[in-house]
Amino acid sequence: MSSSDSISLSTSSSSESTESERNPPEELAESDWSAKGGYGWAAADVRSQSSLFRWSRLLNSWLNCTPVVSKGVSGDIVSLERVSAIDRVCHGQEGATEKFFYMYMCHFSQLHVRLSLDDFIMGVLRVLNVAPTQLHPNSWAYLQAFRILCQSLYLEPTPYAFLYFYDTRPRRPATWLSLISRPSISRLDAFSQSFKHFKDGYFKVVVKDEGKAHFLNADGSTKFPFSWTSNPSRYKDIGMEELSAGDKEVVGMLLKFVDKLPTKGLVRVYNLVHPIIDIEGHMAQSGKKNLALFQTLRKEMAAKAKAAGKTNVPNLQESVVEVHVHGGTKRKAELPPRPGKGKDVKKVRAALLETGSVSGAGSASDEKGSESGLIELPEISVRKDISITLPDTILNSIDGIDVDHLVRTMVEFGSKALVLSQRLHWYIIALVFKCD
Repeated sequence: MSSSDSISLSTSSSSESTESERNPPEELAESDWSAKGGYGWAAADVRSQSSLFRWSRLLNSWLNCTPVVSKGVSGDIVSLERVSAIDRVCHGQEGATEKFFYMYMCHFSQLHVRLSLDDFIMGVLRVLNVAPTQLHPNSWAYLQAFRILCQSLYLEPTPYAFLYFYDTRPRRPATWLSLISRPSISRLDAFSQSFKHFKDGYFKVVVKDEGKAHFLNADGSTKFPFSWTSNPSRYKDIGMEELSAGDKEVVGMLLKFVDKLPTKGLVRVYNLVHPIIDIEGHMAQSGKKNLALFQTLRKEMAAKAKAAGKTNVPNLQESVVEVHVHGGTKRKAELPPRPGKGKDVKKVRAALLETGSVSGAGSASDEKGSESGLIELPEISVRKDISITLPDTILNSIDGIDVDHLVRTMVEFGSKALVLSQRLHWYIIALVFKCD
């Protein structure tokens, strides 16, 4: 992306904003472009929905707060770019010089999907004949929950083992495809998360030369549909006899669970530090039988994997995806009750671990290594009974704000808060070392 795509934080008041600030030049230049035709097979609401990420500054501000690429994968495999004023999520590759596909903001921020996509995810998209944005986010939640569940049991998640538990009923004209649980055999409960506003949060993922091996086959064809299709697969009542031996092992293992497993809880595991501990916690909430069975199966499958010499089995003792911490810092906190102060008061001990050297702070000792910048902050009492009440006039004015303008304002203030917090963080470190 060009230098004009970088984040710009303006300090001028809203009354001084210019026309180009309200409507960036990149969009003004596209205002006279004619809409693309030939997409009558897509539903009207799909064809009419534009993206919030028509502005580079808005996209970059969001990307500054949300990780998109997997741990250990180079960020050079893709270029994340804004969407033009006339582009719609169902549009294809017309006029594109590089192959691309769209992704939704919620894929990364709420469902913790990371690029590049693995063989399991790409396989499901290929079998269903849908692009990533064509599969409804609630169905992506099933994908993520199924994957973490299989990994925790040392199983290899496969597309057909996953789809054994679901049906699809594509509609005409084409709209977002949803997976429908098969009531008698479904092992993941209904995902109740609301994604009401996901439709306008799409942006472009352009495949770069370094990323072709991740997303393209040897002959240059894509490993999954990059663009929306007019004929998603109708998938219904697949039989056990149609599965491979590996698929049957996965299905048979999951069918042993009696109670349904918590989809939302399993998805949240991706954003936690100790996945296996949290998985067991969610298992306990869904039923003691599930927890006991899970622990037994996990022990058996771990021994089986070890005996087979498998070296790529995840132990899930570390976070599954990299969680963004602004400024390259990590925070640890303990929250033991404070004696004599009541249940609403906690004693918080926070440690700020700086992974790099601090300018002007002196050299770190060899023994401490990366923990040389460890700073223990003073104890702080935190009350849980604080409430904030806004007058109805303010609430009504917020409700009346245009959605695009509200989102841009929120991201702008969020960006400024992040920059301010980072500068304050360095200022505190400098003060501490100065005092020492």
